[in-house]
Amino acid sequence: MARRLLVISAGVSTPSSTRLLADQIADAVTAGVTARGESVDVRVLELAPLAAGLATTVTTGVATAEVSAARDEVAAADGIVAVTPVFTASYSGLFKMFFDLLDPDAMTGVPVLVAATAGTPRHSLVLDHAVRPLMSYLRADTVPTAVFAATEDFGSSELGDRVHRAAGELAQRLVGASAVAGFGGPTDLETRPRRSAGANDLGEVTPFAELLRGHTGD
Repeated sequence: MARRLLVISAGVSTPSSTRLLADQIADAVTAGVTARGESVDVRVLELAPLAAGLATTVTTGVATAEVSAARDEVAAADGIVAVTPVFTASYSGLFKMFFDLLDPDAMTGVPVLVAATAGTPRHSLVLDHAVRPLMSYLRADTVPTAVFAATEDFGSSELGDRVHRAAGELAQRLVGASAVAGFGGPTDLETRPRRSAGANDLGEVTPFAELLRGHTGD
């Protein structure tokens, strides 16, 4: 059975260096999974076309059909590559808005590779100071190596080496291979905690009148 890899790109330009990096990573992960005797189904989720729907969902609390479909993609993924451009020394607002709208359990235990692009290498710490903590909050299994690419890095052997190292770590987790040396074991895709696609999965709700029973309001 093919593993499902979701590539989330928050690039907003055309062509987009963020999408270019996302595609390079996806290709490397695919090669890594294939080399381990497994197959992978890669889906790409571009966030720019969802911008209006994300804003509507944030302001109304009601998810549009497109946002609901994107949430379902996240909940169904066996692994995720999340790539953001750097705006004002952090991840983009579009990137953050999408992850704000996920159910808190949508990424629990999911192997994730984080990456970012920027015009200058001075922003390279964004991944460790902003993106990685966001994924930790969502309880994702973020691989040890993150990938940062400044404009000058594209086409360099150093970026290629880092892409392949990070992709190899994600591929190991996707196929359930042995742990990366020096780090924790890979995610067990069969036993990871329950996940949810939407933000409305509340379970059984206690009636408000019952919650207030015995209270006078004083």
